[in-house]
Amino acid sequence: MSRLIEPPPVKLFTGLIYGPGSPVDECVRSLEEGIGEIDFKSGAMSFEYTGYYAEEMGTHLIRTLITYKKLIKREEIVEIKVFTNKMEKVFSFENKRTINIDPGYISQEHIILATGKGFSHRPYLGRGVYADLTLMYKKDEYRVLEWTYPDYGSDEMKELFRELRRSYVAQLKEETKR
Repeated sequence: MSRLIEPPPVKLFTGLIYGPGSPVDECVRSLEEGIGEIDFKSGAMSFEYTGYYAEEMGTHLIRTLITYKKLIKREEIVEIKVFTNKMEKVFSFENKRTINIDPGYISQEHIILATGKGFSHRPYLGRGVYADLTLMYKKDEYRVLEWTYPDYGSDEMKELFRELRRSYVAQLKEETKR
């Protein structure tokens, strides 16, 4: 019989996709108020991997990645996804999003995104939220999977996640000393 052990907490992040002129600074403040203190915000990265958002949000989109100071239990991602969906509506204009907010988490073994879209590789978590295994960490690097979104599979993003993972592991070690 397996021993049931609670896994360590994880590092929460939100990936924001937005166009020029969107109220991203106001959105970031709202995310911090609703989720918790931000401890990292990436620079603006060009998001030209897909035309999926063009009709709704325009072109020349930008991606920013944000992490939060407090580590979370993995199951908290469900309520966080519900919250970020509400934030997307708050910052919508004429029933179109101006900002796409994708919450996820960094664990020692993988990157998980929370999504409202089910698929064969996305287990259901509750409240309409599914877990999307986006990247696996193996032999000191992130591995792309056949369904990994192109931007998350980019060298730039994988390097950013490697750095964030190092920071997360150090934070986890520090918190377990207490």
